Amino acid sequence: MANNRNTELAQIHIAKKDLVMDDDTYRAMLCTCARVQSSKDLDHAGRAAVIAHLKARGFKPKPPAKSKQKAPLSKVPQHQMIRGLWLELHGLGIVIDPSEKAIARFIKNQTKIDRMEWLTIAQASQIIERLKSWLARITKQKEVAQ
Repeated sequence: MANNRNTELAQIHIAKKDLVMDDDTYRAMLCTCARVQSSKDLDHAGRAAVIAHLKARGFKPKPPAKSKQKAPLSKVPQHQMIRGLWLELHGLGIVIDPSEKAIARFIKNQTKIDRMEWLTIAQASQIIERLKSWLARITKQKEVAQ
């Protein structure tokens, strides 16, 4: 509910700006449409009435910006292995950031290649072996510490 309220209030203020309404005109419109002096006092019906009035005066709301679609994760077994080892290291507290971006940074540091999907089979195998040896070192250190 609060999110809807905030969205509607933002839409009212954007309309005020788009229609180049001065403060006195804006407050008079609020008083006429909803019997309030400030948009913060608008209830749902009042916000709807004000938005309808602003639309009748020429306000055209813009559709919400589309969020970036995430590319689906690769189903290549080597890529899944890299991701699994990375998440295992994260589970042990060694890797702080479990995100795909962090994996991509690690791969770039190791191979100078920007995306996991661009790795050759040999390069992906190298990354897997490096992650396995990192995991083995950590496991061995934990065993020695106990």
